[in-house]
Amino acid sequence: MTNLVDRPNSGRGARRRDQLVEAGVALLAEEGWPAVTSRGVAERAGANPGLIHYHFGGLPGLHAAIACRAGELVINPVIAELLRAPDGQAALRAVRRMLPATTEDDRVTRLATELIVGARRAPELGEVLSEQLRQARAELAGWLERRHPELPAERRAGAATLLAALLDGLMLHRMLDSALPVADALATLDELIGSARRERN
Repeated sequence: MTNLVDRPNSGRGARRRDQLVEAGVALLAEEGWPAVTSRGVAERAGANPGLIHYHFGGLPGLHAAIACRAGELVINPVIAELLRAPDGQAALRAVRRMLPATTEDDRVTRLATELIVGARRAPELGEVLSEQLRQARAELAGWLERRHPELPAERRAGAATLLAALLDGLMLHRMLDSALPVADALATLDELIGSARRERN
């Protein structure tokens, strides 16, 4: 019988669960999804493989938890940086600053790649990533609402979708081509936004 302190809702159980997830994220970044097996994760975490079933209900549940944590590591820092920006120009400067650092981080780029691969191969992993992206878009829409309360909700949602797609596209292209002229692209976008604002006024 399992000791009560190892149960998932206990402090020790939660720590053990987190250790298993972090071990899985490490394997995912190093070797991809094929390496993320019950045995591999348990060995990396120094745990009994039976704990995978106990804490996650089996390998699919573990994979979902790993995908969730990996998504947080890839998405949250970028969104947090944007949410701190006081206005659109500051947000563009933040993107210009973040892209090189993010796309030159081998761990982040490997996790991003594996998340997409996993989402395409396993619907349950795709749903984890989709939910995280929906949350990111909602947070961006909230940022827009605070700065542009005059925009209708559907326009804020549309702008958040475009911004998220812009970030994803720039990150993907920068991962594939380190010479991508990110600064020029963002400067052009800034000019287009400024021009549209002047025409509106």
